[in-house]
Amino acid sequence: MGNLTPKQIVEQLDRYIIGQNEAKKSVAVALRNRFRRSMIDESIREDITPKNIIMMGPTGVGKTEIARRLARLVEAPFVKVEATKFTEVGYVGRDVESMVRDLVEAAIRMIKNKEMDFIKDKAELAAEDRILDTLLPTKKRKTVNALGMLLKGHDGDSDNEDDDENTTDQSMSNTREKLRARLRSGAMEDAVIEIEVEDSKHSGIGFLPGMGNEDMVIQIQDIFGSIMPRKTKKRKTSVREARRIFEQEESQRLLDMDEIIEKAIDASEQHGIIFIDEIDKIAGKELSGGPDVSREGVQRDILPIVEGTTVMTKYGPIKTDHILFIAAGAFHMSKVSDLIPELQGRFPIRVELESLTQDDFKQILTQPENALLKQQKELMRIEKIELDFSDEAISEIARISFILNQSSENIGARRLHTVMEKLMEDISFNAEDLSGRDILIDAEYVHKALKEVVQEENLHRFIL
Repeated sequence: MGNLTPKQIVEQLDRYIIGQNEAKKSVAVALRNRFRRSMIDESIREDITPKNIIMMGPTGVGKTEIARRLARLVEAPFVKVEATKFTEVGYVGRDVESMVRDLVEAAIRMIKNKEMDFIKDKAELAAEDRILDTLLPTKKRKTVNALGMLLKGHDGDSDNEDDDENTTDQSMSNTREKLRARLRSGAMEDAVIEIEVEDSKHSGIGFLPGMGNEDMVIQIQDIFGSIMPRKTKKRKTSVREARRIFEQEESQRLLDMDEIIEKAIDASEQHGIIFIDEIDKIAGKELSGGPDVSREGVQRDILPIVEGTTVMTKYGPIKTDHILFIAAGAFHMSKVSDLIPELQGRFPIRVELESLTQDDFKQILTQPENALLKQQKELMRIEKIELDFSDEAISEIARISFILNQSSENIGARRLHTVMEKLMEDISFNAEDLSGRDILIDAEYVHKALKEVVQEENLHRFIL
């Protein structure tokens, strides 16, 4: 899906995100430029760097969702980080370079999952053979038979021995195929067998007192984990569970991790997207002390990564020159101009997202493929309840959500979650008594259920 046109990208984003057309347009163009860059001559390709984007807007208007859906759309490695979790070098906390390491890990997971889909059939067959070996250990029986004959001194009558062995092999093969047929038919899923599995309880280093940098702790744990010998233990489990365990183990054996890492590094460098949220929280000048003392230092540490540098990871060096950075923040207490000038220059595209209107709330409830009302209907269907909402009820939910955002803290579309949970509270709690019924939620029910949430004085302030 990498060759989608900007209009097609916006159409795909419209399926999940309501409004914010300017932001969608900007990210669609940035994504299309990546495809264009990949198609041009190599002599000029390296000089074309991505145009990073900074999105400004209140919480809950879709900043993170736009970036996440964008990455999923083109199957690009994606990682979301919080700028507030990073600290300047020398302080206790996360190092800014960890965002690149996180991106590589995300790329490895993504490519590994793709590769596992290709080898799924081979892994299933290998797992089936291991279950059959557990149920019918043919090699052991052959060894026992051979040892028994040697002990009895039966080494003269070789023809009879060969005949007996061939007959035994044929019999075992027939038995094995019968067992295979029963396994595939699902007749033995609940049968209990004893298998050998890898013992996950390894004696790692645990917590190292005095080590404040969590990235360093994670890397040291990885090193110790790879050095420690793998132990196995016997475990009784059902055939169903044994199949799942064996399929995972066989998939790991079939995967070429060197090739996966090589692909992941290339995908991270050429197609990776890093979403830096809450960037407005590190904007502004240094204070004389306190918890914000290192925030300008964090900006200076982020700068070389966004400009283009090489970050060392446990998989090798990663160049950040062509990673697309999308930053976002509410910027209600600060402005983009409060960021250091060098960092501002590395985010040439600036998009302001609009606050959600009452009509936007109504569309969010019904239009997206994962709309809130669809989610509630599916949840209740599990309880054998057919739930429906009248048009008046939908309008009222949208109106109340909009009013609450205006009269108190504006938390964007997240307000709908608060309102919907309160609205559905009684029905969800009494679901077992309502099983088998059709329930229509109308405007009257909405008023009754949400009367505690919405104070009358707040409503009157918005009545013209």
